[in-house]
Amino acid sequence: MHQATTRIWTSVDFQADGKQDDFLRLPYSSDLSAYGSIPIPIICVKNGIGPTALLVAGSHGDEYEGQVALLNLARKITPEEVRGRIIILPALNFPAVAAGRRLSPLDEGNLNRLFPGNPVGTPTQMIAHYVCSVLLPFADFVVDLHSGGRSLQYVPSVLVRPGRSETEHHQLVSLMKVFGAPFGCVTAGAGGGGPTTLAAAAQEQNVLALTTELGGGALLSPHALRLAEEGLLRLLKHFGIVPAALVEPAPSTRIMTVIGRDAYVYARSHGIFEPAADAGDRVNAGDLAGRVHSFERPGQAPETLYFASSGIIACRRALSFTAPGDCLFKVMEEPGDLPLHNLDYRAEASCRTSPENTICAPSLP
Repeated sequence: MHQATTRIWTSVDFQADGKQDDFLRLPYSSDLSAYGSIPIPIICVKNGIGPTALLVAGSHGDEYEGQVALLNLARKITPEEVRGRIIILPALNFPAVAAGRRLSPLDEGNLNRLFPGNPVGTPTQMIAHYVCSVLLPFADFVVDLHSGGRSLQYVPSVLVRPGRSETEHHQLVSLMKVFGAPFGCVTAGAGGGGPTTLAAAAQEQNVLALTTELGGGALLSPHALRLAEEGLLRLLKHFGIVPAALVEPAPSTRIMTVIGRDAYVYARSHGIFEPAADAGDRVNAGDLAGRVHSFERPGQAPETLYFASSGIIACRRALSFTAPGDCLFKVMEEPGDLPLHNLDYRAEASCRTSPENTICAPSLP
């Protein structure tokens, strides 16, 4: 992690009791504002001594359930209900949120691929560094609320990285069950951000971290929104931060895993994607996944794609227009007897530099 001091500042006093609603100020000099700053909303609710929850949404600006769930929580929660501290960031990558985009329009930064960040880097790198250097040291646990965004449609899920020890692994699986999503997935994220995510940065600081995937298609699902709100309250009650929270017991969570490149189906050509299955469907290795029809060569047979592994489809591409390298499906499977804790993270290091990092996969010891 870069050791220089963050340039982001705020008037929020994280040690003060009460409810504070203000901004993180990210210095940004532009043609129209030489000494300008980007305001990133932050709410801190504290009452006495107790655990700290760091609740984040808007890392990707086109993922909406988490943003609304945190906005609702920030409006409703009072210091009198709290034992400890809740830090809420409903629009962490504010430029991306304001633009309704996955990436920041200021630097094309993908926040959940830039941890631990850089205090003197691009705006998105500076945000990641502030979270790592200032906010994570406060936290006992962090929830990073995501959905599939514009390009993916997910079954409602909660994800954790494999624990580095059996104890840590069981703690993370327990928190997935408290949240209460239909599916809980143990994955090192080798098909996505791997070691560059907020969850990975939290794990490096021994902070328990959950990530959600709650829908997608740049839509807001009322069902997924309720799941986010209820799951957050269950976690806050579980940690004793909101001990009197009124919330239903968690429904059962089916624990799954994603390991290896065979879990993913990728397009190899430009065209129109015709899926043969949907998110949540059970598939077997060898089943038809879909076809990609060429709009440039109408006489050419479509590219036919098949699933390489068996399991439940975690997500499906939401967009029909497809280019080579686009992820069309991700399949999760029952963990069986796999030793999911203490995966070999050396594979993640190669994913940082490999030009084909979308298919890097951790290996089991």
